[in-house]
Amino acid sequence: MSAYPSPTTRPLPIVPQEVLQRFRVNERHDSTRLKVCARLLQAIYLIQQQIPTGHHRGRNGEQRRLGSRLSQLAAMAGRNFLTPDIARLAHHVLAYREPGAFLDRDRLLGNALSSTGLCLNLFGSIAQDPDLAANVLRQMLPDQDIDTVTAIRFEHSPGRDDATLTGDRSAHDCCIWFTRKAGSRDSQQVGVLCIEMKYTEDLHDSAPIEPGRYDDLADASGLFKEPHSAVLRVNPLQQLFREHLLAQAAVMRGDWPSAIFVSVAPAVHDRAQRQADLYSAFLNPTLDGQVPYRHLTLDAWIDAIGQAGATDAAAALFDRYLDWRKVDVLVGAAVQSCVAKWKAPKTKSPLPLEIAQQAA
Repeated sequence: MSAYPSPTTRPLPIVPQEVLQRFRVNERHDSTRLKVCARLLQAIYLIQQQIPTGHHRGRNGEQRRLGSRLSQLAAMAGRNFLTPDIARLAHHVLAYREPGAFLDRDRLLGNALSSTGLCLNLFGSIAQDPDLAANVLRQMLPDQDIDTVTAIRFEHSPGRDDATLTGDRSAHDCCIWFTRKAGSRDSQQVGVLCIEMKYTEDLHDSAPIEPGRYDDLADASGLFKEPHSAVLRVNPLQQLFREHLLAQAAVMRGDWPSAIFVSVAPAVHDRAQRQADLYSAFLNPTLDGQVPYRHLTLDAWIDAIGQAGATDAAAALFDRYLDWRKVDVLVGAAVQSCVAKWKAPKTKSPLPLEIAQQAA
């Protein structure tokens, strides 16, 4: 039994403007229900945890208070993270980030919606306990015969701008090294789980792929039914294409004995699910030496953490990122307040025959 209520995958609500304005999250660029509801959920979390909120500076230089952004003092104190241990891990990741890593310090520490912050909260909750981490991975990857987890790294690439890999600055949000049990069906004892994390972000990669780039690698990988397809090289698939090839190139070069590429997003992120389904349609069945691709929901990861015995961590993650009931309560109250503004007239209703005669 889960340590917290299972989230629903029904459509999220359209939140009334007065609710968004009250919580200072009425952002005109939030183009999906998920982003609107998630921003509101983060504002609720900051209020419940008594974490001071901060300001957003617009392109014109003007500042406005934003309910999903932490104050500078709260951000530097690590309050964007669920525990002091995870906060220390986040500062360590920033201090020792790889050269060329795309890690925005202000976004990671101060933006409650940051998927990088989510990634650290999710996998940081198991990073200090190898037995817990292995238990979680066994649930999520039951076919991998996982024995131990040996390392977890964030925003990692085996070589940015390395021409013997993908020759770009692509990286994985999180990489988890694990060993397989003796006698595993997989011939390689060591594997690396390469993770791309989404919370509310759009699926569009801002860096276009140049014509001809990745062609040789896509051919050599054998991953794709149509390795030269233009669809793989444009949004919304190009980010998955880049990162999948990065993991495959690392295996082909010998950096990793084997790897698995996984995308993660909330179950209600229907765009991410459609992206995963479309990308999967371009893939061949995986052979030895190739990197398989899977899409695993954030909901499933949190449930696995709870099932592994870390019920407090699972409950905290669910409360922070997936408890849409808090949004439902506010929407319900707003709807009720609208209805309560007038009263139905207390007149005697005419009989159906009388109504028909009046209409005639």
